[in-house]
Amino acid sequence: MATMSSDTERPVTKATARTSERGAATRGALLAAARETFVTSGFAEAGVTDVVARAGASVGSLYHHFSGKADLYLTLFEEFQARQTQRTKQAVQTARADGETDPMRLFIAGARAYLEGCLDERELAALFLRGDGPPGFEIIMRDRLRQWAKRNAALFEGDEGALVVVLTGALAAAVSEVALSEDETASRRLAEDVLGIIGQIQRP
Repeated sequence: MATMSSDTERPVTKATARTSERGAATRGALLAAARETFVTSGFAEAGVTDVVARAGASVGSLYHHFSGKADLYLTLFEEFQARQTQRTKQAVQTARADGETDPMRLFIAGARAYLEGCLDERELAALFLRGDGPPGFEIIMRDRLRQWAKRNAALFEGDEGALVVVLTGALAAAVSEVALSEDETASRRLAEDVLGIIGQIQRP
């Protein structure tokens, strides 16, 4: 029996559910193909035809889900950032649940989770840091860095703007080095060394 959708008041049948599932599967395949294509060829050299061929889809299906190559790239970026935000939030929440209250230690817990996310998804993290993105992407990156600084500032109750700038800048540099390095072992060691140094910074 068909059910009624609360927002449209139209019957939701098995056929429409299957169509929705196929659409989600196609979208996922296109994003996976775009990721592989961008990582392999770079954004500038990648073509829409390369993506659809790798996804086993059609050009029409790509434009049904995305406005073009730049939209694919930005969607990959936003989804990566959403995963990173979730990782850092979870790490800070876990630290708090374990009784940690020191803002610097909470910052380090979140920073470690962010760096580990970059290591877990190194190819994707590196893609966004190489400078080969759609026009205007550098503005998006700068805005995201400012948002990151604001989230970091929320951990410190008080006017510690300079400290937050230093911490965010140091972590951003570490992210770049970790993501772009070809040596994963060295990257993990560097990440821990950076966090160790950050942990020694005295709050003003």
